[in-house]
Amino acid sequence: MIKARQHVAKYTLLGLSLAMASTLSAQDAERPDLSGLWTNASLTSLNRPQGVDQLVVTPEEAQMIVANTSVAGLPIDEVDAADSSSGEAPPAGSFDFGLRGYNDFWIDPGSNLALVKGEFRTSYVIDPENGRVPRLETPKVEIARSFGARYVTGQGNADGPEALPLSERCFIGFGNTAGPGMMGTLYNSTYQFVQTDDYFTILVEMNHDARIIPLYDSAEEARANARPTELNQWFGDSRGWYEDGWLVVETININPLQIAESSVPITADGVITERFMRHSDTEIVYQFTVDDDNLYSQPWTAELSYHATEGPMYEYACHEGNYAMPGILAGARRAEAEAAGEL
Repeated sequence: MIKARQHVAKYTLLGLSLAMASTLSAQDAERPDLSGLWTNASLTSLNRPQGVDQLVVTPEEAQMIVANTSVAGLPIDEVDAADSSSGEAPPAGSFDFGLRGYNDFWIDPGSNLALVKGEFRTSYVIDPENGRVPRLETPKVEIARSFGARYVTGQGNADGPEALPLSERCFIGFGNTAGPGMMGTLYNSTYQFVQTDDYFTILVEMNHDARIIPLYDSAEEARANARPTELNQWFGDSRGWYEDGWLVVETININPLQIAESSVPITADGVITERFMRHSDTEIVYQFTVDDDNLYSQPWTAELSYHATEGPMYEYACHEGNYAMPGILAGARRAEAEAAGEL
């Protein structure tokens, strides 16, 4: 493998990677073939629901859990939207117009719990055994901003562009779809993996995010080629190598702006290690371990699977026709003017 690499523009490299994909050698025990189109859509969450004790459940138990799974992350008994297929408006007086942020016509999170190696899983977290992220009661670093209220009500800080969430500004996708610690969300859970001798590229349907990960001969060589800490890239500094039939990707120095909006918060001291293994012709097992004692009482690991899917994967043109920011900011300025008696 090459010892030094010149990093070029991501879309140029992505195109090169796509062109080279056909030259990949056949999969072997040391180098799993990961290229293709995949989806991680499921109704499983990172944390195990309260009252559920087991990681693995039967298909019948999985269906019972699905029947009581919340819509768009909100309690199912609090969603009173009209049936999306009826074409009718939600009931009059409904909270947030009965939509709770999204008309359910547009969401596509999957129809069952995560299926991993033939098992239905109740959480992505597999370590600790209780299936829940071991957050510190008193974190050493405060995560100051939360956009949960904005998601539910549409109301929030609109002092300026920087007050709006990163995903609302189309910088990165929401729901940690590109990771590190990649998980599906309400829709657009398709991924394209492109693997060459020197790079592993992940193209994410949500917000057309792209991760271009250089590959090395060993963990030692990968770590020796870390980028300067001043480069706070979206999704961090990821470098990979093969180990016992897995592709291992270690990421450090994740952009600090991501911490407040990530499903997997991590500070500058933390490390996220992802592992990819080809379980079958139609399944890739994916694990990620989070190690950051500023936020968590111990390292913790999540596991899910990517399942083969058919294309094409369409462009997610977040900026195209997106009037959210000018509308939100203009509305806020008008409300301020009205409150001041200027209108």
